[in-house]
Amino acid sequence: MKKQCFIIMIGLLLFTANTISAQKLISGDLSVLKGQKVVNITYDYSKMAVGKFATEAEYLQKGIDDRNAKKPGSGDEWAAKWNAAKAEKCQPAFEEDFYKQVEDCGFDAKSDPAAKYTLVVRVAFVEQGVETVVMGTAKSASIDLMIDLIETSAPDKVLATIEVDGAKPKSTPKMSVGGVSVNKTAYDASLRIAECFESAGKQIGKLICKQLK
Repeated sequence: MKKQCFIIMIGLLLFTANTISAQKLISGDLSVLKGQKVVNITYDYSKMAVGKFATEAEYLQKGIDDRNAKKPGSGDEWAAKWNAAKAEKCQPAFEEDFYKQVEDCGFDAKSDPAAKYTLVVRVAFVEQGVETVVMGTAKSASIDLMIDLIETSAPDKVLATIEVDGAKPKSTPKMSVGGVSVNKTAYDASLRIAECFESAGKQIGKLICKQLK
């Protein structure tokens, strides 16, 4: 019984360590959002590092070359899916949980380009994680974000900046043991990354509501 309790406690500690991330307002003031009903959201991937690669371009080129060497055209197809996942999976995941949180602050659950204020989500780093278990552990996916609050009509003037460091998936999918797949969705890096965006959206929404109280 004691052994079982110990195993459960270790599992809870590993789960907590795998999901904890930090978010904070590092400059400016969010009070201008008081009374606003909608806020626009845009995304910037121009300075994103991926894993050990300093730029997304380097990461993509390596992936394209390696895959095309094995099967011509497969690398280009992979890169197209990687880029499509941003708009199709990651951004909707961020916005869904973000708006669930800020509805309590009076925002409508939608992004409106005509809104007075815009949140610019600058993706600084993406770790896609690994999908196999080694010695009982796996490297989690994670993302780092810098979110700038700007007035939509004056994009060069940053009113506030929020930092999100190490946002991880809300849940860890079952990976593989002994090379046997337990859950095939664990192998889809875009889904793991989208879950990180989901977690970040929730955290940012909570932080904004807290600041506006």
